[in-house]
Amino acid sequence: MTLQIKYSPSSEDYSKSKNTLFLLFLVCLMCAGVYTMEAQEIRPRILISSDIGGTDPDDFQSMIHLLMYANEVSIEGLVSSPYGPGRKTDFLDIIDLYEKDLPKLKEHSESFPHPDSLRNMTKQGETELAPFKGFREATEGSDWIIKCAKKDDDQPLWVLVWGGLEDVAQALHDAPEIKERIKVYWIGGPNKKWGAYAYSYIAENHPDLWIIEANATYRGWFMDKDSTEDISSKNFYKNYIKGKGHMGEDFVNYYNGEIKMGDTPSLAYILNGDPNDPTGESWGGSFEPINRSSRAVFNETSAKTDTIAAYDIIEWHFKGPEKEVPQDSVCFQFEIWEQVWNGYYLGNGTYGARYSPKKPELGTFTTTSNIPELDGLTGSYTSITPWPHRPSKTDFQLGSNWYGDKKDPEQFIDAQQGAKTVAKHRKAFLMDWAERWKWLE
Repeated sequence: MTLQIKYSPSSEDYSKSKNTLFLLFLVCLMCAGVYTMEAQEIRPRILISSDIGGTDPDDFQSMIHLLMYANEVSIEGLVSSPYGPGRKTDFLDIIDLYEKDLPKLKEHSESFPHPDSLRNMTKQGETELAPFKGFREATEGSDWIIKCAKKDDDQPLWVLVWGGLEDVAQALHDAPEIKERIKVYWIGGPNKKWGAYAYSYIAENHPDLWIIEANATYRGWFMDKDSTEDISSKNFYKNYIKGKGHMGEDFVNYYNGEIKMGDTPSLAYILNGDPNDPTGESWGGSFEPINRSSRAVFNETSAKTDTIAAYDIIEWHFKGPEKEVPQDSVCFQFEIWEQVWNGYYLGNGTYGARYSPKKPELGTFTTTSNIPELDGLTGSYTSITPWPHRPSKTDFQLGSNWYGDKKDPEQFIDAQQGAKTVAKHRKAFLMDWAERWKWLE
């Protein structure tokens, strides 16, 4: 004989059961909410400062890449810091294309930002190179850097600089306290050549800034040495981008679709690896701490026997008449490699200019001025690798959080210091990107 017991809950028991289920439901909702909040919090906060639309169209390529990965980061600012014709409208043009591709992107992630939020955070930064002192006056872009840096958030703001440091220098000058809240990854090299004055201001006055100075490492992104043919710079477009979405259709307008994207390693550094450890492995390269930034100071001219490092700051001081003009007044120009740069009055009859060679080279300069003592001066220099150069008493002394390209010769590709630390991951990051292009088919 089997004893069967049938349980009939009382109304009180039923009420308790219902309350228990409701509480469990609330707990589940709260847990889900916490999980969502945590997922949002761990997305790195980034702000881009770019010379998009300026002298080099590779920033358009990098902007397309950024927007295709925009669900992986929290974009807080897009600052136009150009040389020449670029303006914030160049950002906006790519955002318009992104808006057309967004429905397909959102099929794979709801975290892609709304185009209007991106437009609202796009700001115009400095449009002129900094004078000798390294800063000029606040811009919409530099003010936005300060505002984002001061946001109440436990995470640092990653400032990824794809051009000159003018707006970063201005922000640091106007609000030096933001150093505690930002981390900078700067694509230097040619940008250091253009922005030698802003760079020198930061190195001299804010050596405790947390910064990766990538003068050559980034070149591993597009150098084809040891790369397979299907992902070579010339073939990647036709194999993986062509015919995919509005951004893919636009991509061919820059270098005929040939991959350059020299600024993209700054974002790739955030996407892969531990960004708080620059010495580790990441798609954006591996770096080493440096405690000085080499600077060569010449009183009067220099000669080809004067050897410095590529990416050094070269500073020339010339004597001339005392002038009743403000310091930082432009008083002469100097030409190197058919490019013309300004030289400034430093006061007390001293005039100065700064320059940074972007590669190993034998360079020559010539000056022009309506001041006879400054007209027709010539000089040379020889730049070599690695950087920094041998120690000098004129070097900028840096803090404990300044990182540069690895000096190990095994990490060079040709003359490009540290480039192998990016190139070794080339197949991984390009094929990861190729998967995202499939989303736009």
